[in-house]
Amino acid sequence: MKISVLGTGMVGETIASKLVELGHEVKMGSRSANNEKATAWVKKAGARASQGTFADSAAFGEILFNCTLGSGSIEALEAAGKQNLKGKILLDLSNPLDFSKGMPPTLFVSNSDSLGEQIQRAFPELKVVKTLNTVSANVMVDPARIPGEHSVFVSGNDAEAKNRVKQLLTEWFGWKQIIDMGDITTSRGTEAYLLLWIRLWGALGTPDFNVHLVKKG
Repeated sequence: MKISVLGTGMVGETIASKLVELGHEVKMGSRSANNEKATAWVKKAGARASQGTFADSAAFGEILFNCTLGSGSIEALEAAGKQNLKGKILLDLSNPLDFSKGMPPTLFVSNSDSLGEQIQRAFPELKVVKTLNTVSANVMVDPARIPGEHSVFVSGNDAEAKNRVKQLLTEWFGWKQIIDMGDITTSRGTEAYLLLWIRLWGALGTPDFNVHLVKKG
């Protein structure tokens, strides 16, 4: 499959590398066609890896991963071009973290809105599925690095898109417990969880952790 990965940071590189490892063709997108981080990744990742602008990547991909910083996600998708996004599934891994006052960050949108909702409103013909934003990059692509059962979440308005994403999370990355939260408004909850996640990282001294949900009977 041809896949677009938007973003050149740790999350983008981790996702893109795993997808290439699985045999997919991946084009990493950034603001410029010759982004240094993307160039370095292509050299490491091999023949199935390529790079380009956000628009190049979005046009290339049958499915898209938004791995940009939350503060730049909408701008990146605007640069990708609505014509290149129309009708496609976007796995939105971003979070609305505000680091302007240092650590720990706050959220620049919360309570009555979410970044996932903002993206869906801005691009109504894009099938946005918020997922994987509650775990570290390494756990996203290798949940088995944490022992036992643990959970990942999906939020989105399109039921078929969510089902497809659930399938991909299972087949590509090995996720077993996938919880469908409901429509895209439920991403308010998973994005807000990052405030707890960051504090847990500090308390535990590692990002290699996750939650396992258990319900009665």
